[in-house]
Amino acid sequence: MSPFYTREGDEGMTGMLGRGRIPKYDLRMETLGSLDESTAALGLAKAFSTDPEIRTLLEKMQRYLYQVMAEVAATPENAEKFRRITGDQVSELENLADSLEGQIQLPNEFILPGDSIPGGALDLARTVIRRAERRVAEMLAANHIQNPELLRFLNRLSSLIYLLEFKENLSSGKIEPTLAKE
Repeated sequence: MSPFYTREGDEGMTGMLGRGRIPKYDLRMETLGSLDESTAALGLAKAFSTDPEIRTLLEKMQRYLYQVMAEVAATPENAEKFRRITGDQVSELENLADSLEGQIQLPNEFILPGDSIPGGALDLARTVIRRAERRVAEMLAANHIQNPELLRFLNRLSSLIYLLEFKENLSSGKIEPTLAKE
């Protein structure tokens, strides 16, 4: 049985999906780290969720994020082989958000996160996804990745997570989220 560690990253370099190694501080690695944190944050929200439908949906989103990570981790010559996020997944998120928005009364002001444990976990996940979105935007601008649907997907995902936060707060009996006062 081989050890869990590989010793290949001890010099501050890591492999990509394809040939080549890059520094661990490279923008691609920063992006992958933010996407990995997004997946973990969704996992935490899934663990706290009181709604079986939300738990199922969050797991599906985690799987989509792994597809985003595979494309980001691929070398430019391999990226097309790993492309799984298309306009179809973006439309799926838009349809889910549209459906939820019809069920939830959203406030006119900013809210303070933490009205419920599941809602707070979702809010944290949303902010981490927004960071991943910024890193993907930077990679697109630098031509390190070519698929603009990744950016659209992350944008719609963060909006969906925002709506799911309200749904969890409602399910927890918190009808009106705490509003931030000036």
